[in-house]
Amino acid sequence: MLGIFLDLETNGIDPFLNKVIDIAYRIVNLQDGAEIHSFEAIVRISRRDFRKSNLKSLEINGFTWDKIKSGKSFKKVKNEIIEDFKRFYIQRKKAVFICQNPSFDRIFFSKIIPVQIQEELLWPYHWLDFASMYFALQLKKTKNVDDIKSFSKDAIAKILNLPKEEKPHRAMRGVDHLILCYEKLVGFPTK
Repeated sequence: MLGIFLDLETNGIDPFLNKVIDIAYRIVNLQDGAEIHSFEAIVRISRRDFRKSNLKSLEINGFTWDKIKSGKSFKKVKNEIIEDFKRFYIQRKKAVFICQNPSFDRIFFSKIIPVQIQEELLWPYHWLDFASMYFALQLKKTKNVDDIKSFSKDAIAKILNLPKEEKPHRAMRGVDHLILCYEKLVGFPTK
């Protein structure tokens, strides 16, 4: 089974108003942790769309217009992802997405690759939630829901004695930090 550890950065949190500006993933063998492939891209958006940015989002990810305007076109990013997933046989029952916040990532990812195309290509429809993995394992240990206080990746990392994600947020930094946390919390069975 392959894991697509995915993260993205946007210019805001509203999927009807904002756009993906940075996307990254690593395709990893979930048995042994071996990396199969990685991808990252800054996505160019229009000046008009950039003006709709949420300033707090840009403060978190540190993106500026100058950085975004030199990114790849939306169409190029879309085509490269489709080619990657074809080349590495990313299909349901053979792979899953793993994210810190899949409800956020999935809706924005679907703006790049529409759900209809994902379905036609039989891509995984399971988007696993790292915070839920943490919650389930902690609940098994503590037996008390009230003992589990935070679900942010940085808070989980601290509990796992791992460093926080490097700032400013970038998609590949998020992916690498997610894999680090996943390995410590869940592990790769034969690594």
